[in-house]
Amino acid sequence: MNHQSIVSFIWAVADMLRGDYKQHEYGDIILPFTVLRRLDCVLAGTKEQVLAANEMTSGMVDDLAKIKLTQASGFSFYNTSKYTMDKLRADPGNIAENLSDYVRGFSSDALDVFEKFDFYARIDSLQANNLLFQIVDKFCTVDLGPETVSDLEMGNIYENLLRRFSEMSNETAGEHFSPRDGVELAVDLLISGASADLSQDGKVVNVYDPCAGTGGALSIFKDRVNEYYPKATVYCFGQELNAATFATCKADMLLRGGEAKNIAFGNTLTDPAFADVQFGYQVSNPPYGVDWKKSKSVVEAEYKNEGFRGRFGAGLPRVSDGQLLFIEHMVSKMRPVKDGGARIAVFMNGSPLFTGAAGSGESDIRKWLLHDLDLVEAIVAMPNDFFYNTGIATYIWVLNNNKPAERRRKVQLINANGVFTKMRKSLGSKRNELSGEQIRAIVQEYNAFEETKTSKIFDVDDFGYTTVTVERPLRDEHGDIVTDRKGNPKPDSSLRDTEDIPLKQDIDEYFEREVKPYSPDAWMDRKKDKVGYEIPFTRYFYEYTPLRPSAAILDDIRSLEASIADSLAKVGL
Repeated sequence: MNHQSIVSFIWAVADMLRGDYKQHEYGDIILPFTVLRRLDCVLAGTKEQVLAANEMTSGMVDDLAKIKLTQASGFSFYNTSKYTMDKLRADPGNIAENLSDYVRGFSSDALDVFEKFDFYARIDSLQANNLLFQIVDKFCTVDLGPETVSDLEMGNIYENLLRRFSEMSNETAGEHFSPRDGVELAVDLLISGASADLSQDGKVVNVYDPCAGTGGALSIFKDRVNEYYPKATVYCFGQELNAATFATCKADMLLRGGEAKNIAFGNTLTDPAFADVQFGYQVSNPPYGVDWKKSKSVVEAEYKNEGFRGRFGAGLPRVSDGQLLFIEHMVSKMRPVKDGGARIAVFMNGSPLFTGAAGSGESDIRKWLLHDLDLVEAIVAMPNDFFYNTGIATYIWVLNNNKPAERRRKVQLINANGVFTKMRKSLGSKRNELSGEQIRAIVQEYNAFEETKTSKIFDVDDFGYTTVTVERPLRDEHGDIVTDRKGNPKPDSSLRDTEDIPLKQDIDEYFEREVKPYSPDAWMDRKKDKVGYEIPFTRYFYEYTPLRPSAAILDDIRSLEASIADSLAKVGL
C-alpha cells in the first residue's frame, strides 16, 4: 500500500465509528490506534528478544533495565507485555483487559503518549459500544512496519490524518494546528541565509517550539532542513500544555524516529522545560490574544525577583494577551553569538506591533527587542483569512541575534497581505493559501533586502518616539492665570495633553513648530517624558485612493434610481 492508500484505509476505519461517536471525536480514537499499530509493527521483529531481556532484568535497577531493554528492542522504546495486536485477536472475549495490559507494557515515553490520549477511557468506550474488537481487528490488517513505511512516510501519513480530522470540526480546527503553507513560509524564512551554519559536515541542529501544538512546525523544519542540507542532523524539542495535543506531538516524534523525550508536557510560562539548553533555531505559533491569568503569580514573581536574570526582565504585557511573554521566553533560549547565534520565526497577530503606550509593558518589550538587542530582522504581513480559527491579520516576526552587517540596526517590513491563492473550499476561517511559488517569491524578497512597493527598510529607531506631556495654565473665573508661590503658572489638568514625537526629531523644535502656534501659553513638563516603540505596519504601506468625482457618483445614483423605478413598474407599484 502506498502513502495515500494507507491514509484512505485508516480513514475508512474511522467510518466504523459513525453513529456511535460524533465526527470531532473520531481523531481521539483513530490517532492513538494508528500510533499503536505503528509501534506494534516496528517492535515485532525484536519482540522475543525484549521478552527474554525482561526476564533477565528482573530485579535490576530501573535505569540499567531500561538500557538492556532498549538494546534488545533496537529502538528508544520497547514493550514488555506478552501481547501483540495480532495476539489480541485470539481472545475477543477479553479484548479490553488484554489491550490495556498491552499498552501498560510500553516504556515510559510511549506509555506517556497513550496516557495523555486518555486511551484507557477510549478502550472502555469502544468496548461499551461493541466496537473495540472490530477496530483492533481492522488495524491488524494494515502493515505499518518500517520495511513498508519509512519514518518520514509514517510522519506524513500521521500528519495527513491529523489535518483531515482537524478539518472535520470547524469549531476546533486550528486551535492547536497551524496551516502547513504558513509554517513552510516561516521555516524557509528561518533557515534562509543560514547556509553557513546548516551546511557544515556533521552539523547537529537543535530546533525548539515552546508552543508545540501537534508538532507540525517541528516536523516541517526537520523535513525542510533535511531536504536542503541532507548532511545535517536535526533534533526537535518542544513543550505543549494541552494533554491530547501533547500526545499527538510526542506520537509524531515517535513515528518519525525522533527523540520523544525531547517533547515535554506542561506550561512553558510557569514550568519551562530544557532549562539548560539553548537553540540555534526556534519556530512557533503561540496563542493569539489568550490571557495568562493562570500563570500571573509565577510570571510576576520571576519578573520582580529575577529581572533580566530571568526571562521577563524587559517587561510584562497586559494580562489579557500573553504573546509577547512567549517572545521573551524564546529570546532567553537563543544560542549565543559566540556559538553561532540563533534565529527565531514566530507568528503573532497585530497586537504586539502597536498595543500599549510609551512606558507600558508591551512598548518596553518592543524597545528591548528593537533598540536594546537589535533582534528584529524582518516582519512579514500574512494574508487575512489564512488560519483555521481566525480571519484577522497575522504576521511572521524573524529575529536574529547575529545579523549580517547590512541588516544591523535595520528592520525589513514585507507586505505579503495580498499574496495568496483562493481556496476552492474554506476550512474554518481559512479561505486563502500560499502556493509553493508564492512562498519562494516572499522568501526571495526577504533575501533581496531592497526597497520595493511591498518591502520597506527602516532604522530600528524609526519606530521609537518620546511621549511628552504638554501643559496649559489654570485660569480663574476672570481669565487670569493662576500661579504658585514662585510665580510659575499652575497646570490645568483638564487641558493636559501629550505629543508623541519621533526619536529622530528634536523635541524643542517639534514643540515650537507643531504646538506653540496653536497654544502659545503651553509648555512641556519634561520630567514626565516616556520613550515608546511601536510598528504601525499598515501605515507604512497605505496607498491613497482618490475619491471618485461627484458627477460620476451622481450618475450612478440616477442610474440606480431609474433601475429601481423600472423594477417597481414591472410589478405594478
